Amino acid sequence: MQPSDRDEIRDLLKRTAVALKEGGVPFALCGGYAAWVRGAPEPDHDADFLVPDGEAERVVKVLTDAGLQVEDPAEDWLTKVVQGNSFVDVLWRTCGHPVETDLIERAEQLPVLSVHMPVLAATDILVTKLMALDEHYCDFSRLMPVARALREQVDWTTVKREIQDNDFAVVFLDLLGRLGVVEPEVVSG
Repeated sequence: MQPSDRDEIRDLLKRTAVALKEGGVPFALCGGYAAWVRGAPEPDHDADFLVPDGEAERVVKVLTDAGLQVEDPAEDWLTKVVQGNSFVDVLWRTCGHPVETDLIERAEQLPVLSVHMPVLAATDILVTKLMALDEHYCDFSRLMPVARALREQVDWTTVKREIQDNDFAVVFLDLLGRLGVVEPEVVSG
């Protein structure tokens, strides 16, 4: 990512958050930028927000009314806010499941680039990232720095319970234990 691209995505992240706040839409920063706020390396791609499934239609209106350029992608579970070469995804489904309000309610208000906004809890960041693993996307190299950076903020017992039906995620947890990133007994079995 070029420095100007990073500035552009950061600006778009802030503008999207402010629009959602002013529009009264419940939301939380998620994905790579949420992990970054909590200590992980800064991502080299888009930013992501979660909104409750029932807010999908209102989100588009709120963002458009705020003067943001909104695009309707082919996927039926998100909308994109675009600025130059950068974009922010606003998702109402993740890993095939509707976003529930309790996920957003667990988010913590944190300063992100001088804007206070809800940021997904570290445990929820890891669960959503791990549940996205499948035979088409299984890049442990992107997850390892996030897991290392967030390891002391994460409730690993909850992560283990939530991802138990995803073999790719289970293998990643086993790898974390084998490498000593987390205590092996916490994630094994």
